[in-house]
Amino acid sequence: MTDDARQENRIVESWHSNAHPWANAIAGKQVASREAVTNQAIVEAVLGVGPHSLIDIGCGEGWFCRALAQLGTQCLGVDAIPALLEIARKAGGDFQHCAYESLATTDFGQRFDCAVSNFALLGKQSTEAVFDALPTLLKPGGHFFVQTLHPETACGDLPYTDGWREGSWAGFSDDFRQPAPWYFRTTDSWEALFPKFDLELLERREPRHPRTGDKQSLILIGRLQTHT
Repeated sequence: MTDDARQENRIVESWHSNAHPWANAIAGKQVASREAVTNQAIVEAVLGVGPHSLIDIGCGEGWFCRALAQLGTQCLGVDAIPALLEIARKAGGDFQHCAYESLATTDFGQRFDCAVSNFALLGKQSTEAVFDALPTLLKPGGHFFVQTLHPETACGDLPYTDGWREGSWAGFSDDFRQPAPWYFRTTDSWEALFPKFDLELLERREPRHPRTGDKQSLILIGRLQTHT
C-alpha cells in the first residue's frame, strides 16, 4: 500500500471514530468560523447560480442539504460514513452512502445542476476522484463549488508547498480522537485542479471574519466545460 493510500484510509477511519462528536459539535454551533462566516458564505455562493438540484459530496451530518432544501433546492447528500448518514437521515433529507472513489460509477438516477463539497476534500487521490467524477454527476454547464481552509492561513509555520499534514482536534471537546491527516494544497494547486478536469474556474472567493478581517476559507466556483 502506498503512503497516499494509507493516509486516505486514516481519514476515513478518523471520521468513523468521530461521527457522533462531530454531529454534536455542529448541532451545538461549536465551530465558530462556520457560525460567523463560512456556512452563510457557501449558501450564498450556491444560491447565486439558482440551482434546482444539487449533490452535496461529503455531506456529513447533512446541515447544508437541509439548509438548501428549505430554500427550494432538490438536494442529495452523499458520504462514506454510515454513522453520519444515519444522523443526517434522522434529521430529514435524502442521503445515500457512496465513497468518493465510487462516485463516477454510481447511478444516482439524474444529473445535477451543481455539486458542492464543503470542507470535505481532505485527501489527495480522493479529491481527484471527486473532480474526475463530475462529468457523470453534472448536467452540461453544471457548477462545482469547493469550500476549504484558506491555504494562506491553514499553512501555519510549515512550508507553503503541497503535501500531507497531520490533523488536530484542538479547540474541540475531549470526545474527539484520532485526528485525520489532510493533504495541503496551495491556492494555485487548488485552482489548477479545475482545468485539469475540464472545468472552467469562474471565481475565487475569500470569506473574511467580519470583525478581524482574517480569511476564514477559500471558495472556488467552477463550471463543467461544454463541447460542441
